[in-house]
Amino acid sequence: MSETQDKPTAGNEPEAAAANRNSAPDASDVPYKPVIPAKAAKRANASVIGMIIALVLCVLAFLPVVLMNPAPKGEGFRPAVDVASIARNAADVAGFTPVTPETGDTFRPNYARWESGSGTGVPTWEVGYLTPKEAFIGLTQTTKSNPTWVLQQTGNLPVTGVRNAGGQDWELRDSGKDKRSMVLQYRGTTIILSGTANLDEFATLAAAVVKSADQAAAPSGTPTPSS
Repeated sequence: MSETQDKPTAGNEPEAAAANRNSAPDASDVPYKPVIPAKAAKRANASVIGMIIALVLCVLAFLPVVLMNPAPKGEGFRPAVDVASIARNAADVAGFTPVTPETGDTFRPNYARWESGSGTGVPTWEVGYLTPKEAFIGLTQTTKSNPTWVLQQTGNLPVTGVRNAGGQDWELRDSGKDKRSMVLQYRGTTIILSGTANLDEFATLAAAVVKSADQAAAPSGTPTPSS
């Protein structure tokens, strides 16, 4: 092979140079990598660490509170209602002593309140009870009842008879299905029981209501007929 074959011809030198320039990497194509000063990086790391520490401290601070107040378990949980305490507060504005029937653990109250009667004109003492058979009976008591109000409270149910409970004859209003009411005019107040319970449960609560009304009306230390 001759030397002339080993060397590029003079006419090919510009093309070779152009090819070398095209193959060289362009500075604009190289990705930019920002350089963070050491002090700035240290401050950034310190901030992140500080946030983590603060979060851990917050969790540790609230953990004892959560452990001491666990969430109620079970679908049957219901908050306790202190009917007697609420009745004592209501007595100051009611003008009478609200009944607080003693039913032990069989009838569970789920609310107790004094209603001013701003909408009906009839202020009332109201307590709701869940019965042993998981039905409901609402108790309403007032000194300012009227026939229209009684009809509204009993759902316009017809009078179907009389039922004795606690030694008193209650007026029975029954739909013939699952709704009924018992009404009693007693010791200057009108007491209405309404709900979906059966008549035996109504009678049990009604007897306790009469006993409570007798105790409220009796002078301190005087035995009541029911006792």
